[in-house]
Amino acid sequence: MNPSLRCFCFLSVLIAMPSMAGAQAFITEWGTCGLGAGQFAMSTSQLAFDAVGNVYVADADNSRIQKFTSSGVYLGQWGGPGTGDGQFEFVGGVAVDGAGYVYVADQDNNRIEKFTSSGAYVAQWGTGGAGPGQLEEPIGVALDAAGNVYVCELINARVQVFTSSGTYLRQWGSFGTGDGQFEVPLGVAVDASGNVYVCDRDNNRIQKFTSDGAFLTKWGGVGFGHGQFHAPKGVGLDATGNVYVGDGGRIQVFNGYGAFLTQWGTVGTGPGEFGDVFAVSVGADGSVYVVDSACRVQKFGPVGTAATSTSWGRLKSLYR
Repeated sequence: MNPSLRCFCFLSVLIAMPSMAGAQAFITEWGTCGLGAGQFAMSTSQLAFDAVGNVYVADADNSRIQKFTSSGVYLGQWGGPGTGDGQFEFVGGVAVDGAGYVYVADQDNNRIEKFTSSGAYVAQWGTGGAGPGQLEEPIGVALDAAGNVYVCELINARVQVFTSSGTYLRQWGSFGTGDGQFEVPLGVAVDASGNVYVCDRDNNRIQKFTSDGAFLTKWGGVGFGHGQFHAPKGVGLDATGNVYVGDGGRIQVFNGYGAFLTQWGTVGTGPGEFGDVFAVSVGADGSVYVVDSACRVQKFGPVGTAATSTSWGRLKSLYR
């Protein structure tokens, strides 16, 4: 694994965002830097929810998945460094399907592993290489409505699509700056209509495709203004198709055509601040969960609620 690639991540977001600005209502946070239960060592991360709202966090540098309630109560974990079934060498991402199966991008082992919701190993697919069905440092994982698995790869700069059992279906992408090309694709998300969004980090843009990989549109450009990016780390969607991008110390939100809607966040380690956003996701009740480089998960109320000062499980130190 190239160490320079370890400051990446993607995000998975699911919330309806109105066209408005303003601070999010901070509810709670959990996590500190370390190796213990409920602690994290993350130079990237992704999180996902199951049908009952439990939160699964890809604890990248600890090579494990940790599971929590929606309020941050630790439930369990699985994984650990290695190449065997159920082991990981740097966890790139995680996604959960409607049946509760958990899909993990085992980045340095160049494979996807599938588990039950309690961490029992089910299956795996992928080997190193550039051919169809092969993987080179998979990092972003997303699911469509039919349960197909979309995987973006750092080294091959492409998106591959598989069935839930790992059968190869299709792929698109190559290195470059043109439409449909990528320079470090970090995250992938799929909306209810099957449109696919890819976070193209080093090109500082989001690209949108059909489910077959046909290019539809793009937006971004380097900068710090509304609709501009500075090394975005991931992309996620809400139920209405709004697009969320983790961009340094802030989250920007767009409609499905790339029009800017709102943003929140600033650089820092306090409540409502972010070191570097790694992942964003939203629960069924509209609560927003954010993972940042400060080894923690922060939880916010739905967009539009008044800000509060409630705090829980404050961060003690940064991991690098």
